[in-house]
Amino acid sequence: MDFAKPEALVSSDWLAEHLSDPDLRILDCTWYHTSTNIDGRTQYRGRHLPGAVHFDIDHFADKSSPLPHMLPSAAEFATKAGLLGISSDDRVVVYDRLCGGAAAARAWWMFRVFGHDKVAMLDGGFGKWAKEKKPTEMAPVRPQPRSFKATFKPALVRTLGQMMSNLASGGEQVVDARGPAKFDGTQDDVFPVNKLGHIPDAINLPWGDLVDQDSGALIAPEAIAARFAAAGVDLGRPVVATCASGITSCMLTLALYLLGHPDAAVYDGSWAEWGVAEDTPAVAAAAAA
Repeated sequence: MDFAKPEALVSSDWLAEHLSDPDLRILDCTWYHTSTNIDGRTQYRGRHLPGAVHFDIDHFADKSSPLPHMLPSAAEFATKAGLLGISSDDRVVVYDRLCGGAAAARAWWMFRVFGHDKVAMLDGGFGKWAKEKKPTEMAPVRPQPRSFKATFKPALVRTLGQMMSNLASGGEQVVDARGPAKFDGTQDDVFPVNKLGHIPDAINLPWGDLVDQDSGALIAPEAIAARFAAAGVDLGRPVVATCASGITSCMLTLALYLLGHPDAAVYDGSWAEWGVAEDTPAVAAAAAA
């Protein structure tokens, strides 16, 4: 079985052969939660792929929102993308240092949200690239600003209001990318919340189940399809992905895209928003018991 839409993923061999393409822009999207005391930009400065610039999901965010890394406006995204040397005609490849590439998947999704479909994730990210002893560099890249046009595509995003409406309609399957303990509320979330657990009727599919833990690359297409089926996801129905703060959920939408389902959406606020709102219901293991 092959991916139905393979253009969203590139191999390390492909990228190594195309590093000199004039329309290629590589983004190092390495990001860590503040609790790790690890800084993505510092990691970038230590070593990165040739020609890569750092893409910080906390910089490409709505600074007026109290929630973490919420989507910025289309105008702000366009300005900041242009300053990174990206034009509307460029092909963008994203990667990070996390096993599986969740932060890179967030960047991939953001570009699609703002109308740029010529974007792909490096399968296996920096880890696989480095293991294969492919070239890296230390010098920061200072790109020439370019013109980037962004057009917001609301169909790929869900708001709190839409998620609340879906509770009644059940029109979309809600698939939660967090681990089982956070999903059932037996483990604290990484962001401050007032309640634990998950959105009623949500399906749990931990994003890490889609990743080969040795290589950091996505598992085979048929294995990904099997994971969704085993979780109880009907790929013939609409899907909206959620997680802790809208990052790892993008791994689910990337996987669905690769399988031929490009319309899956992301609940941008995710549990960081749902878990602090006063009128949002939650299902937790303790409550169920």
